[in-house]
Amino acid sequence: MHRRISVFLVGCFFVVVSGAQEAPKAVDVRALDVLSPIHGNLVVPGLRKQVSVLRDRWGIAHIYAKNQHDLFFAQGFVVAQDRLFQMEMWKRAGQGRLAEVLGPSAVQRDINARLLRYRGDMKAEYESYSPDAEAILSAFTDGINAEIRSLTAKTKKTGPGLPIEFQLAGFAPEPWKPQDCLNRMAAFSVTGNAFSELRDAELIAKLGVEKASAVLSLDPKVKLDPAAGVDFGGLTPSLLKNLIGSDARIEFPSDGKQGSNDWTISGRLTSTGKPILANDPHRVVAVPSLRYIVHLVAPGWDVIGAGEPGLPGIAVGHNQHIAWGFTIFGLDQQDLYIEDLNPQDPLQYKTANGWARMQVEHESIAIKGKPPVEVDLKFTRHGPVLWEDGKRALALRWVGAEPGTAGYLGSLAVDRATNWNEFEDAMKRWKVPSENIVYADIDGNIGEHSTGLTPLRRNWTGLLPVPGAAGEYEWSGYVPNSELPHSFNPSSGFVATANHKMIPENYPYNVGFEWAPPDRVHRIEEVVSGIRDSGKKITLEDMEKLQTDVVSLPARQLVNLLKESSPNPTPATQMMQGWDATLSRESGVAALYEVWLKELRKVIAEKEGVASLQDDWELENVLEFLSDPSPQVFGTDAVAGRNEVLLQTLESAWKQTEQLLGTDPQKWSWGRLHTIKFLHSLDRLPDAAALLDLGPLSRPGDGDTVNATWADKKFEQEGGGSYREILDTGDWDHSLAVNTPGQSGQPGSSHYSDLLPLWDKGEYFPLHYSRKAVEMNARDRLMLAPN
Repeated sequence: MHRRISVFLVGCFFVVVSGAQEAPKAVDVRALDVLSPIHGNLVVPGLRKQVSVLRDRWGIAHIYAKNQHDLFFAQGFVVAQDRLFQMEMWKRAGQGRLAEVLGPSAVQRDINARLLRYRGDMKAEYESYSPDAEAILSAFTDGINAEIRSLTAKTKKTGPGLPIEFQLAGFAPEPWKPQDCLNRMAAFSVTGNAFSELRDAELIAKLGVEKASAVLSLDPKVKLDPAAGVDFGGLTPSLLKNLIGSDARIEFPSDGKQGSNDWTISGRLTSTGKPILANDPHRVVAVPSLRYIVHLVAPGWDVIGAGEPGLPGIAVGHNQHIAWGFTIFGLDQQDLYIEDLNPQDPLQYKTANGWARMQVEHESIAIKGKPPVEVDLKFTRHGPVLWEDGKRALALRWVGAEPGTAGYLGSLAVDRATNWNEFEDAMKRWKVPSENIVYADIDGNIGEHSTGLTPLRRNWTGLLPVPGAAGEYEWSGYVPNSELPHSFNPSSGFVATANHKMIPENYPYNVGFEWAPPDRVHRIEEVVSGIRDSGKKITLEDMEKLQTDVVSLPARQLVNLLKESSPNPTPATQMMQGWDATLSRESGVAALYEVWLKELRKVIAEKEGVASLQDDWELENVLEFLSDPSPQVFGTDAVAGRNEVLLQTLESAWKQTEQLLGTDPQKWSWGRLHTIKFLHSLDRLPDAAALLDLGPLSRPGDGDTVNATWADKKFEQEGGGSYREILDTGDWDHSLAVNTPGQSGQPGSSHYSDLLPLWDKGEYFPLHYSRKAVEMNARDRLMLAPN
């Protein structure tokens, strides 16, 4: 557990009263030695007045300050105590400085990060989030730097020393600047479809427009619209393989899908008579957790919930008046332009007015163990050049070049909203990521607003790369935020979203055509409306069960198709037909089902001539082919052909499951195949994996259940809801939450993995909010005082 020690200031150094240290020590002992103090008294230069930090038994820091500056200074300080290494890597990923600590393998990733760096007006950038955003970011990063100074003080008797992660990695953290929180790499992976455009172009080159359009799950159903004369030959998603969001796993060489669920329920349907709001954002599940829970209290602030460690404020949670949660709203916020290059001078590209010269920026990239490399960053009028072959270049236009598009900082306005009207005003500031944000307040209102900065395309869909020369495919501004989908106090009594299509039929704007299948939201609606229609009142316990629900609607549909095929009784058909479509970790038939899905995807994709899509093909698309069999896919008697495919693939899946789990189906279980490992970015270094990695654990569900546990090709869970919240507007102290594996990123801390058992069992802890409840449950008290 964290050491309880007293600390005082001598000159400009932190002095720690503790015993002398012996050397050398085992890695795990060293990890304990360097934990930051979370109990006692600290003098922290930069504060204006005293700040109290009360941590509860689950590691949640409740920060009480007397002014806004000190609140965010303390947030930066406290989060850095728990997550400094994670924050440093996130910052370096955004700066394009990973090669300095990872070596040559990260150079191309660094180049892309620098290409995507924000280069616009800084005053407009800060003011887009909130009028005081620059002051908040300055205080927050000053707090981070105060913690770094406390760790890196030179004298032997000062500070605990660098966290073990830095010792293993062999480098030290560097000071933060406010601009470091304006990371655009974190936004890239959630702003659109550059990769999808290249996939679609590749499909057209192979299959033609008609066939390529037919095999894609586009909604609204549209035909791909390649520009006349455009050449898609050689275009493939692999061209952008080094464009990786900064939240992706960063591996240190030795020597990731996104989704979410949220819903808000009117008090007329609940046992408390007040709205209940639930949210579980889905991202990569790793150690440390992507989310960090914190409570911020100062004049004008009393907000609790989760955010990303490197950002100030609360991204998702509640204040005294309102609660909110979000899921990704699949807007297309990116477009690729094919620029024709001058054969005589590849720095020139074609425009309607002749050749134009690219803007070139020269930069030096430092590389661990190697001399630095000099690189040229190139830009056309559309944006950064991400790829070129001497004849063509791909330039990216995306919303990240606009002010106010660093991820989640729009929450600085939401955090202080007190009613629906103020919430709606805040939605105008929330530009990235694009989200479906559900709302509830203490006055009994509920609502939802799907928000994000939305390019206005008047004459094309945005589904394919377009020629950049003629100027015919240019954005015409942005869709007004008020014209994006939103609702207030709907007659149904609840709103649920799960990354499905939120735009209405015949929506006038081309904002996006790729959404998550509606299976999760349909299951949420089925459960909530079922309780409502039964006359029972919805409880917090009902919401707990729903967030961890593992009933699969696609499995139910597939079992029904199997029954319709009138199969001869075999062990496989009998097992499958008697199943209730619940993907529990103990279920043997769930294991058979998942193996069957892989086989079905493979066979249907091969029949469609798109074998390359089989691993990424939405199950919704496969079920559509099976539910409405066509002669082109299944032969003259399409129904009989479909039935034959169902039965043959099921029998094949049975044999494969025997190979995976043994010949006795009584001993099969989904959890033996479907496991999760919490992998740290340092675990490939010597002696690091045993200290840092967690698991494996068996897991229930899959990517189509409300408890989404989406997996890789080997059935291992890669992502899902690492953070869950259930917020009770009738009594905030009754709200519930869980994070995983823990609040701290330091392996010596008692809060490194203490939340993992709760999360894995689908359990929660109380999200205490009132000062009385916080005081009653405080385990560690840290008093921060100014110099």
